[in-house]
Amino acid sequence: MSNATNSTTRQLTFKKHVPSDIEIAQYYTYEEPMPPITAIAAAAGILPEELELYGTTKAKVRLDILDRLKNQPNGYYIDVTAITPTPLGEGKTTTTVGLSQALGAYLKKKVFTCIRQPSLGPTFGIKGGAAGGGYSQIIPMEEFNLHLTGDMHAVTAANNLLAAAIDARLLHEAAQTDQQIFDGMCPKAKDGSRKFSPVMLKRLKKLGIDKTDPNQLTAAEISKFVRLDINPDTVTWRRIVDINDRHLRAITVGQGPQEKGSTRATGFDITPASEVMAILALTTSISDMRERLGRIVIGISKSGEPVTCDDIGVGGAMLVLLKDAIKPNLMQTLEGTPAFVHAGPFANIAHGNSSIVADQIALKLVGKNGYVVTESGFGADMGMEKFFDIKCRYSGLVPNVVVLVATIRALKTHGGGPKVISGKPLAPEYTEENLPLLEAGCCNLVKHIQNAVSFGVPVVVAINRFKFDTDAEIELVRKAAIAAGAEDAVMSNHWAEGGAGAVKLAEAVVKACEKPSKFKFLYDLNIGIKEKIEIIAKKIYGAAGVEYSPIAEEKIKLYTSMGLDKLPICMAKTQLSISHDPALKGAPSGFVIPIKDIRASVGAGFLYPLLGDMMTMPGLPTRPAFYDVDIDPITGRITGLF
Repeated sequence: MSNATNSTTRQLTFKKHVPSDIEIAQYYTYEEPMPPITAIAAAAGILPEELELYGTTKAKVRLDILDRLKNQPNGYYIDVTAITPTPLGEGKTTTTVGLSQALGAYLKKKVFTCIRQPSLGPTFGIKGGAAGGGYSQIIPMEEFNLHLTGDMHAVTAANNLLAAAIDARLLHEAAQTDQQIFDGMCPKAKDGSRKFSPVMLKRLKKLGIDKTDPNQLTAAEISKFVRLDINPDTVTWRRIVDINDRHLRAITVGQGPQEKGSTRATGFDITPASEVMAILALTTSISDMRERLGRIVIGISKSGEPVTCDDIGVGGAMLVLLKDAIKPNLMQTLEGTPAFVHAGPFANIAHGNSSIVADQIALKLVGKNGYVVTESGFGADMGMEKFFDIKCRYSGLVPNVVVLVATIRALKTHGGGPKVISGKPLAPEYTEENLPLLEAGCCNLVKHIQNAVSFGVPVVVAINRFKFDTDAEIELVRKAAIAAGAEDAVMSNHWAEGGAGAVKLAEAVVKACEKPSKFKFLYDLNIGIKEKIEIIAKKIYGAAGVEYSPIAEEKIKLYTSMGLDKLPICMAKTQLSISHDPALKGAPSGFVIPIKDIRASVGAGFLYPLLGDMMTMPGLPTRPAFYDVDIDPITGRITGLF
């Protein structure tokens, strides 16, 4: 049984004019000190021996806690998603935290927040952090938005170790004979014996060579064993770094004098775009992670065979680099409720959700009648659909409620309002009441509600209040949401009032959780690749059809021949429209989705069709956020971070 309590919760004192995020976070971190992370852990039911401390404000939780809690029933599972957002975002994380604070600090429920760890790229670029905002934040927000416990760096190291191994293998195979490579991989001991490493035995088994003594291999078997014969033009594995750096998008490697003749065009992605990050988020155990890493396909051999991470021989070493990263990071909200911050995959070329293991642990800790509030990236057409069809499929967890975040501002853009541009003042349409414009944009809200309901999950709409919103506008949205099938639609003012501002939302969520979940997947894995793509395109996006480029057609044939046609689909598209075209606002229909290419994340366990050009390495703007960031030499506190 969990012995979780709410003994660490606290209620905040609000200022009429809400200070900056960092001012609020630092006040409740230092001036009115937050509880130590050991107290948060104890109140949540985590034993001291299950905790690995990183100072006094954060810790990792060991996965063997699941063995102790295996007979504990799961709590209610809530996914926070949103309508199609503006470039400014509509406050999903703030709502996730505010809802959790309301459940824990005000309704006195057992609750856990589970969210992604942000990248350093947007932290120092233009978007800012991802700890929430106002009086609904994860703290310490500086720790949250910076290195935390080093998971991002572990993912980066593991990814780049594989990249280095690929280029080294290309170099050595080009320069050496079969015997020379074999002698290097399995050197002779003084007595003439040789030894295979465990990962080499896995490759031999894959090749159908049933031998364990290297000296027993024939010349033909040696050649088969040591020659991956990778076609350099098919290598898809790129290096990563967790900083926005546009000049690394396309590079040439192998230009040193000792690598002469092995130059190759490649590039860098940002860390959240790595398949390793997606694996971290989707893995269910250390052994599962090892298998997933080994299955990564980095390219194709000249004979047309997929080449995997385990063929390269680096899967075990990558796992070692990730052995601590697999453990969820424990933090807390401003009002003292527990939070797991773990993994941070992209929401376009990946599934955009925090880790399965964090959710599994949290659901056991809150137990029966407790609540786990997690968040999926971008709008419901992206993060929510992938949460259901990818994350829940691999985790086996059943969601109970969807909380759909909507803002008056975003709905007005879908009604035909002027373009919203980050860093520029809002047009009068957004700062003055405009019911006709708002009503026209509610079609986007309606479509997302219908999509969520189609999965058999009750929907509660959270109307995230901004200062320009009027009561008449909020009531219009509330009525439209309920008419579309939402269980309830509630104005929430958690940014300005913390958990107190989300109490009515929390009450609506508690009520919706009492309804039985009739959750079902959108598609069966056993149907073909095209059928899955077209179900998502037509049912979720509202498309009339799908067109495939010649490259996409070739990939479908290739992946089907490789047995990858049974994997789920992770559509990579713009977040600014339900469709593939960011200019199509509202709830468009009759359009045709173009599939430019299809790629495989075999280790993560999905195929991702590209519905356009996907940016996997952002650039810095003219005026990046880093201009404001510094440390006060007197207090030692970080300044200028949001």
